[in-house]
Parts: sequence; C-alpha cells; structure tokens
Amino acid sequence: MSRARADEEEYWHSSKFRAFTFDDEDDELSQLKESKRAVNSLRDIVDDDDDDDLERVSWSGEPVGSISWSIKETASSSTSSLEGRDASLQKGSSSYAAFPKQVSSYSLSSLFKGRNKLPSFQSLSDALSDTGVKNYTPELRRPKAEYKDYSSDWSPKDTVRRMQRGKVCSLERFRSLQDKLVLLDEAVAGHDGNVITAVLIFLKRTLRREILFRELEVRQVALCHLIHFLKETGEQKLLLDLLRFLDRTEEVALSQYREHLNIQDVEKRREFLKGCIGLPFSAEDTSHIQDHYTLLERQIIIEANDRHLEAAGQSQIFRKYPRKASILNMPLVTTLFYSCFYHYTEAEGMFSSPANLKKTFKIPDKQYVLTALAARAKLRAWDDVDALFTTKNWLGYTKKKAPIGFHRVVEILQRNNAPVQVLQEYVRLVEDVETRLNLATKYKCHDVVIETYRDLKDRIQLTAYKCKVERGSAEEDKINSILNN
Repeated sequence: MSRARADEEEYWHSSKFRAFTFDDEDDELSQLKESKRAVNSLRDIVDDDDDDDLERVSWSGEPVGSISWSIKETASSSTSSLEGRDASLQKGSSSYAAFPKQVSSYSLSSLFKGRNKLPSFQSLSDALSDTGVKNYTPELRRPKAEYKDYSSDWSPKDTVRRMQRGKVCSLERFRSLQDKLVLLDEAVAGHDGNVITAVLIFLKRTLRREILFRELEVRQVALCHLIHFLKETGEQKLLLDLLRFLDRTEEVALSQYREHLNIQDVEKRREFLKGCIGLPFSAEDTSHIQDHYTLLERQIIIEANDRHLEAAGQSQIFRKYPRKASILNMPLVTTLFYSCFYHYTEAEGMFSSPANLKKTFKIPDKQYVLTALAARAKLRAWDDVDALFTTKNWLGYTKKKAPIGFHRVVEILQRNNAPVQVLQEYVRLVEDVETRLNLATKYKCHDVVIETYRDLKDRIQLTAYKCKVERGSAEEDKINSILNN
C-alpha cells in the first residue's frame, strides 16, 4: 500500500518537459534556426542565374503564357480552388496536407529555386525574420455583380440609375434606334440634367441629324437641353440647322445676330450689323438691331473726331480730363454720359451732342436727366446742374422741376461732393417733410432743419436741435431769434 502511494507521488511530481536554459542546444528554437540555415544554404546551391532564361512550366506541363495554357487555365480557374479544398479535406489524415492548385503563381523552376514558398513550408522564425521573400496567396474571386458592369447586361432604366449614382456606364451597347430612344426617355424621366445631356451627346454622335431632330421635336424637355448645350458649347452650325428644322425663324435670326460678339474689327462688325437688319426678327427686335447699328456708326464718327482733337491738344476739356478708354462698342447710356461729359454744350445738329442722342434713340427724360446730372456734377458744373432743372411757364416765371425726384438729386450731388449751399438749395425742394428733415440732418444742412421746425412751430425739437449746432455759430443765433419771437 505504501509502495503504491510512493509510485503515485512520483508520477505526479515527475515531468517530461525540461526547464528552459540559454545553454540548451536541443531546444525547438535552435532546431528551427538550424533548419533555416540548411534551407538557405541549399537555396544558394540550387539557385542559378542561368535558369532565368529557361522556359517556365506550369503544373499542366505547358509553357506559362502560351495560348493553350491560357485557355486551359482560364477554364479551370472556377473549379480548381473547390477541387483542391475537397481533396485537402479527404487527405487530412496523411502526413502532409494537399494544397489547392494554383493557376499562374507557381512554376517548376521557381519551386526548385525556392522563390515562391508555400505558406506551410515557412516557419515562424522565417516569417518573422525573412521579409524579402514574398508570400503568395490565392486571389479571391470578385462577386458576379461587379463583373456585370462590363458585361452589357444593363437595361436602359438600370443604366440611367447607375449614371445618376456617378458610375461609369458604356452606352455603345445601345445600337438600335429603339433602344436609344428608350434610353433617352428613361433619362428624361429621371429628371437629372447631367444624365440627359450625356445621353444627348451620345445620340448626337451616333444618329443622323434628320433622325435626331425628328425624334427631339416630340420630346420638348430633351430638345431644350440640347439647344442650351449647343449654345453653351458654341456649336453654331448645328444649332442653326436645328432651329431651321423646327421653323423657329426668330431664334435663327437671334443666333446669327449673336455672332457679332465674335467680330473684333469695328468696320466688319458694322457691316455685319447692317446685314442683320434684314433678318426675320420681330418688330421690337428689328428696332433694337437698327438702333445698335446706328449707335455703332455714331461711335465710329465720335471716336475719330475726339481722337484727333485730343492728339492736337486744341480742346481744353481733353487736356484737363484725358480720355480713359475708347467709346467704341459701349452701351447707349455710357455713350450718353461721354457726350454729356465732353460735348454738353454742342448744338443739336452735331452727332456727338447729348440732345441729338436723346432725340435719335428716344431716351426717356428720367434716364437723360440722371445721366446728365451725374456727368455735370462730376465736373462740378453747378450752373449746368441748375439749368437742368429750371423750367419756364408761359408767363415767363421760372420753376425747378425734377422728373426723378429731388431726393435723388440730393443723393447724386452729395456723392459728387457738392458744397453745402448747393445741397441746401435742393434739400428745400423735397416735398415730403420727414424725408426733407432726414436728408438735412444727414448732410448737416442746419438752415433747412431750423426753417422746417420753424414752419412746423415745433419749439421742443428746435430747442433740442440747438444742442447739436456749434456754440456761438450763426445757426445758434438763428435758433435763439426764432425762440425769442
């Protein structure tokens, strides 16, 4: 009994494993290192640079990269991985595991040279230390849904949806006219302008013009998109052909008229505008084309004359205020301002006279007064400003009248740094009392404020305003005189 107990104690206190020591030569890590050294030395012996010129051979025994090899390997790529996996499961009890058949990553020469090492042949220490050797793993097959992008299986509706999501889709598979029209209808139904434009570009490139125009005539949304696209890209010839097909004569004329913007030479532009007068415009547009041609003709005459006067130095205003730019191709309002600035006193018979421009182009009184006031105020010609608003009745009495309102006159004068005396004169002419007080207070027209409060008999406001003027000034004396009386 005691012997059995002693055997049992010896069994539990004994061990098959030894403690780790640095001096131990038989541990597993040392064995792994020795194995690695042996393999590396073997690789150096076997590795021969002359073998690089040899032909690589696949597992099937045919040269890698040949046509027959490519066909066989492609055909077996879908089933090789599954067969290899089943075989490895069946041979799990053997001394080594079977590996799936690799298609193109291995060759016999590379195996003998040790270049492509299988994962099971690499030890833990080899994986940690030997980073120069590349590990090859079988490539996972992509889902079939991804290959469908290139298989031309998308319907027109699916194609439009993918284009809306920003994915690249080839439209070349839609070859028949019916498929192309269905694609266009689906794009219009999707209400995405970019997709509609992309489909229209494809149809414009693959369809004859007559067929494209005929089909777009019954699809107004797509038609508007194409017209706008042609205008933006400057395809003038195709745009004119489309508008003529649609019998839109006025739009054809306007498109031709728009070509004058591309003509830089002034004389050629004038001749082009002269030819545009006979185009089938509406009555209103015809009048505008005629005015444009007349204005450019006037500008050419004024520019030639003023350039000569400025070069000769005979005109005082050109010496004092040199011209900053040419008058050619300027709008009508700019031409009127130029005329009021340099030629304000000329007779009506002169082409450069402001009165002549007003009469020729039927400029409204408000526009004429605003432009002339801005030009003369910039020159600080206050007498001309005064004469601009002075009128006489049939009895010979003079009266100031402004078609734009005297509050706007005051703002323009103040913008051009008019003196207080001139401002006060026109602030008094503002009819609305509240507006007059606001303008007078804003621009410090003290006399107008005092006179307005006096007329309103507002003693409280007048007393309060007394604190806003300088002590001992003429305005304070005027306020005291009104309050004492």
